[in-house]
Amino acid sequence: MEADLSRPPPASSSSKRRPPQPFRRPTSAQTYTGTQLEQSRGKGWDKWREWDELATDLGCDWVVEGDMEAFGKALSEPPADDQPERIIAASDWAPVKEQKRRRGPKKRKDVVREGWAYHISRWPLLILIFTIIFLEFVGYLFVRQCVNVIEFFAGWRGERGRLRLALRNAKTYEEWKQRALALDSFLGLSHWKSSPPNAYYDSTLIRRVLRSLRDLRSRDDAEGVCAVLHACVRNNFAGVESFRLYSESYYGTKELVQEYIDEVSRSLEYIRQAPPSLLPVEEKADFFRSVAKNLGASALCLSGGASFGYYHFGVIRALLDQNLLPRVITGTSAGAIIAAFCCTRTDSELRQLLTPTLADRITACEEPFRVWAKRAWKTGARFDTVQWARKASFFTMGNMTFKEAFERTGRILNVSVIPADTHSPTKLLNYLTAPDCVIYSAVIASAAVPGIINPVVLMTKGKDGKLRPHDFSQLHKDGSLRVDIPLQDLHLLYNVNFSVVSQVNPHIHLFNFASRGSPGRPVSHRRGRGWRGGWFLSAAEHYLKIEMLKWFRVIRDLELLPELGNQNWSNVFLQKFEGSVTIWPKSRIADWPRILTDPDRNELARMIRVGQQVTWPKVKMIENRLKIERQIDLGRTEVRCAFNDSDATSHSLAPPTLSRQASSGEIMTSARPRATNDRSSPEENGRGSRRNFRAVDMEASSSSGGDPVSTSNGGEETPAKRRQAILARLGLKGVAGKGSRDLYGGTVEGGGEEKYTDGESDWTSGGEGTSYAGGERGSSLGKVRKRRASMSSFGRRPRRDTLSSDEDPWH
Repeated sequence: MEADLSRPPPASSSSKRRPPQPFRRPTSAQTYTGTQLEQSRGKGWDKWREWDELATDLGCDWVVEGDMEAFGKALSEPPADDQPERIIAASDWAPVKEQKRRRGPKKRKDVVREGWAYHISRWPLLILIFTIIFLEFVGYLFVRQCVNVIEFFAGWRGERGRLRLALRNAKTYEEWKQRALALDSFLGLSHWKSSPPNAYYDSTLIRRVLRSLRDLRSRDDAEGVCAVLHACVRNNFAGVESFRLYSESYYGTKELVQEYIDEVSRSLEYIRQAPPSLLPVEEKADFFRSVAKNLGASALCLSGGASFGYYHFGVIRALLDQNLLPRVITGTSAGAIIAAFCCTRTDSELRQLLTPTLADRITACEEPFRVWAKRAWKTGARFDTVQWARKASFFTMGNMTFKEAFERTGRILNVSVIPADTHSPTKLLNYLTAPDCVIYSAVIASAAVPGIINPVVLMTKGKDGKLRPHDFSQLHKDGSLRVDIPLQDLHLLYNVNFSVVSQVNPHIHLFNFASRGSPGRPVSHRRGRGWRGGWFLSAAEHYLKIEMLKWFRVIRDLELLPELGNQNWSNVFLQKFEGSVTIWPKSRIADWPRILTDPDRNELARMIRVGQQVTWPKVKMIENRLKIERQIDLGRTEVRCAFNDSDATSHSLAPPTLSRQASSGEIMTSARPRATNDRSSPEENGRGSRRNFRAVDMEASSSSGGDPVSTSNGGEETPAKRRQAILARLGLKGVAGKGSRDLYGGTVEGGGEEKYTDGESDWTSGGEGTSYAGGERGSSLGKVRKRRASMSSFGRRPRRDTLSSDEDPWH
């Protein structure tokens, strides 16, 4: 099931009750404790008013003693077992249930390794591999230092060095922007922007689409504009979202790409404002739903990293100031507490709280050594879980749940956790998978690293407001041990195709090296068109990094690494840590000894400033993406309003009502929650579910010049046929297929049938992530698409057992 991100949160039930009594807010000299919070909840208590009144109050700790007692009780009680109790004894004469002293560690029965070769060679092989990794790591550090020396003499001397230093010392985004443009002008990068041709996108296709959109809009041809937008509003169409187009200048991208983005945004606005005489509401709703599915959604992902996670505050502040904060936000470990803080407050509240004074509420590591060392000796964990729940209540606004946070701010909070056992898969908690789960229990569970915090029981808030154990009292711990950035789950739930990752994991920072530059940060060599430190040093860096990853895979696959703290640590280095845009806040050597300490006001101010400065170079790329997404969201919202005004109850879009809060400057409306998304039944949407179920495949094949999808009534003209005819008349036949060239490394050419042209058959790695280029998979996908394009109107996909091994892309 996919969530509809354009559908705003449902209205709170408090609007249906009589107006609550006035809420008394404490004076600034008072500290609003949990006991006072409980006493204020009388007959006319309203949680929404309470949240609005105290959201920005740094003196309110949001702790409710009854909830803390329930949480502590759930942690201390063992999980319930429905099986009958077994009465055992060591022998017929020994007492029942006598504890027998064991010699040596208990062997795991679920892991059986036969043979003597494994036990003899395991430890020598593990020591040998770690020795090789250490030597390669020393060589890697040497290569990186050589690159730093070369870049210092190439980019930090003379006028260029002065301009780069001024760029680094910018205090605001507008100041940074002006200095970045001055640096581009000095280096002659303005000429690169004005020259359309480039190897990393199809400039000819973009020029044709741009000319067609302008011509159709000037002639007031709404149907033609829809046909072209159907073909070009797709993820990374013709390569316009490639990070390489933003990595050769300090600000912006190719002028042709920027004109295309602006024109698509204006065209979507034109369709949104088109009267029913030009474009019926039903076709407009179908259009916006289809392009939303094709384009996908954006998400902000906050990684773990202990005290390094406070750099996330600066990233959020930079995006918030530019009104670019995505609605979907996910966090793991340290990033989970920052994501919860962001998703439980509105924009205006965040602007008031994201200041250095917030350091007064960060007291997670305030205990002295003699206190936590004694606890660690007794319990095996440095921190007390219930005490952390008290401190985390401020960031989660008490016992707020995922669903309540979504209803209040419209943002979708996601927290990644893993069950304490070694076999269960990772869980992504949000308002869909765990709507009544209390956020602070999920946040602490996501930070439960072995040796730091013991595994945690998730808590659920019942209808009576009391907390109970969630999911059969199963224990959970840190999700970053397996999946630090849950991109696959985000795509499954919300169709996320564009991810903004703030990566602060200390063990990953050492290996951050964009050999060809990153958005807003071109390389110093050859005016942004070379390799960092030259080709040989970049190749050596890449080779050593791949070698170290190879040995970590060997350790994982051969099961050489022993479990520490009942946890398999083999995947710590083998995850995907990057996204479409990856932000790397710069850490210092001095941050490492303070990895488990709390920042003061001066330190937090520095971390916020650093987070902002590393985010500003990525702002333009994020802005271009969200500019199109938000026009689509506005279009879907206005369509719902139009259906409401016309009383079109037969459609699946529910009548919207005004929401309590608005975030990110968007038009927020709310509707009754639905169990399904746009893939509804034929009775709900009035047009049948076949086209919705196969929207991407059918429209891609029809707009790419393939045979039109036949219908059950034969000769009747369908919207897909009309769009195909319009594109053929404009000379844009096959546009949608060509737009997929950057996804698989080849191009889909138009004509009588789809023809896939393979790209290079290998993995290509860049500064902002790794992408697969062509090869057997691209060819297989081309054959599958060709078969889908020739299927009947029932839209049945071919069964996997009918595909040969060459045609099956999952073979």
